[in-house]
Amino acid sequence: MKINGNAIKPGNVISHNGRLWVASKTSHVKPGKGGAFAQVELRDIRDGTKLNERFRATEGVERVILDEAECTYLYAEGDTHIFMHSETFEQISILQDMIGEPVAFLQDGMTVSVSMYESEPISVTMPDQTTVTVIEADAVVKGQTASSSYKPAVADNGVRIMVPPFIETGTRIVVKIEDATYVERAKD
Repeated sequence: MKINGNAIKPGNVISHNGRLWVASKTSHVKPGKGGAFAQVELRDIRDGTKLNERFRATEGVERVILDEAECTYLYAEGDTHIFMHSETFEQISILQDMIGEPVAFLQDGMTVSVSMYESEPISVTMPDQTTVTVIEADAVVKGQTASSSYKPAVADNGVRIMVPPFIETGTRIVVKIEDATYVERAKD
């Protein structure tokens, strides 16, 4: 689908120079001389390289529509993670680099959203939160106030998380996947 160069918004996926790019920042510039243009920061979907590009309002840009599929995480095989499409039951292999840092929070049976272009996986969107078990937590330091202090802990997936002083080893907690921060104690 063709759109004008000045209609690109952050999050749009476009086809440019034979590659797929996602717009991360856009700004519209109106210089004193010449026509207005959009200054767009692009990130290559496949390898993560960045590119700053100018698009004039009259330029046509090919906007790409990605297919979203709900998939269930099955298992890891080296650096590859295997997911199952929830409707077709087809197995999809995705490299660990495409998932990024949140890969540590993948759990058996977890439902994720996989973005695909022409049946090829492009990116994986994890759920906002997940539940983990604390396997190691530092002791509470006497005199710390519960309202403002946190102590380091290690979750069962090996990720270090800052938790409130009342969290002990063996406690199940809810963690925000995006930045590995404590949300609340899990309700069992």
